[in-house]
Amino acid sequence: MKRLKLPKGIQTFDDIRTGGYIYVDKTKYLVDLIDNGKPYFLARPHRFGKSLTISTFDALFSGKKELFKGLYAEEFMNRPDYQQNPVIHLDMSRVNTGEGLEGIKESLLCMTKELARKLKIKLSGTKMHGSLLSELLSKTAEKHNQQVVVLVDEYDKPYTDFVSDCVMANNVRNVLRDYYVQIKANDKYIRFMFITGISKFVKMGVFSSLNNLDDISMLPKYAEICGYTEEEIIHYFPDYLEDTADEMKISVEELIERMRHYYNGFSFDRNAKARLYNPFSTLLFFNHKDFANHWIESGNPRFIADYLKDRRLTVEQFRNMPVSKGFSRSPGDMDTTEPHGFLFQSGYLTLRPGTIDDLSLDYPNTEVLNSMSELLAQNILRDADEDFTQCRSDLLIGLMNNNHEKIIGALNRLLASNPYDDFAGAARQSISYNDYDFDAQEWLYRSTILAFLRGCGVVVVAEMHTNKGRSDLVVTHKGRTYVIELKVARQGENAEKIVREALRQVIENHYAEPFPSATILCLCIDNEVRQITVSCAMTPDG
Repeated sequence: MKRLKLPKGIQTFDDIRTGGYIYVDKTKYLVDLIDNGKPYFLARPHRFGKSLTISTFDALFSGKKELFKGLYAEEFMNRPDYQQNPVIHLDMSRVNTGEGLEGIKESLLCMTKELARKLKIKLSGTKMHGSLLSELLSKTAEKHNQQVVVLVDEYDKPYTDFVSDCVMANNVRNVLRDYYVQIKANDKYIRFMFITGISKFVKMGVFSSLNNLDDISMLPKYAEICGYTEEEIIHYFPDYLEDTADEMKISVEELIERMRHYYNGFSFDRNAKARLYNPFSTLLFFNHKDFANHWIESGNPRFIADYLKDRRLTVEQFRNMPVSKGFSRSPGDMDTTEPHGFLFQSGYLTLRPGTIDDLSLDYPNTEVLNSMSELLAQNILRDADEDFTQCRSDLLIGLMNNNHEKIIGALNRLLASNPYDDFAGAARQSISYNDYDFDAQEWLYRSTILAFLRGCGVVVVAEMHTNKGRSDLVVTHKGRTYVIELKVARQGENAEKIVREALRQVIENHYAEPFPSATILCLCIDNEVRQITVSCAMTPDG
């Protein structure tokens, strides 16, 4: 039997089903939605399968029965009362935002007219984009003598293109509201409606004109409607799991464990129980057979980098951040919400269990955490006219060759570049949330170095809860392991004495015992000059 292909970058259901590609069957969720309601909204990050979901709905209502053979929805298509409906599919990612408001309005007009031609509907010559959509809805229903299906993909894309420009974002929101309000006004002509996007406007925005939508974004019942579960990966991609494991010279079980750590972890469940893989990253991983940061590279990393930089945000401040259960339903408008609300809606943060009544936020997986760490490190070094690539290269060479001077040199360039005072608020916030046993300045040194190490792609494990019981950092690269203890010398303190005490602490508390071939590296940062001024190391042979 011929192997099915990986559907990399393919978002059209018809193409996947006719082109010999793997389709992970999600149609049970779609049938359930059709059977139990009418107007729905689903928010998911970019590259998470929203467009494929819309395309599958299109095929379901268009009567393409041959595409559903062997799928859950085959029974739905063969029901005696099954009825096709004309579909109005609005793909808002096609709206031209490069020419301002007038370009957006013109795009909406052109898209509406194009749909009318496809449905053989004659529209008036009005230049009012909202009025034209109203005509399309009513005239399509009248021509076919039945209700229509409305599918809106990436409804907020024209708006989020201007999320860093509050004035323009608000103007675009008003244009979209004038367009979308016609959907609600023509409700009697609509059998079913499904809208997707990455954000939800909670104030006087688009949703004030679509307040009848059933928001299923965080319902446990539909948590897995987009994305891959681990069980689905095992079921649908066995050949690719075996091929990848063979190339990496590991077992399939070990490969799945590594994939779980690197790519699994997105949660769209108000109880924070479901765990999902991003489809885009998963497919590219199987194609390249390499653990890389595919998802963030497919978006707009420079925009996120600038967002972090402009607001003086760190990576660690969002780890284990407590939020209420209400936050998952109403995280705020993307242009005005707090940074954790913006990063949550964008997919860079996800839900985790918190206290009995609340939840917390954290990064979904290693891919996202390392990507955000790299962006932060690039920002720091970019501000100082330093070359991140060169600094990263020096660190990796130092780690690979056990060259402590090169390691410390790279870390000192980073420390010298960091405007610590600008991040004091983030430090105090994170310490408060996590009950860390050190002050803001020490937290900033640790979190900056930690972000740099992660951003450089090395394997790093950190225990930042307390100085007691475990070492600060365990770093692994190219077969070498380092147990690193960080200390800070303040005015009047003896850095050499502090380093000797750190080494004694590591030895007496057996921090390196789980890593018999590790090098112990104790570093002391002089708080006045913000540099590592004294260090000591102990190699495995003593």
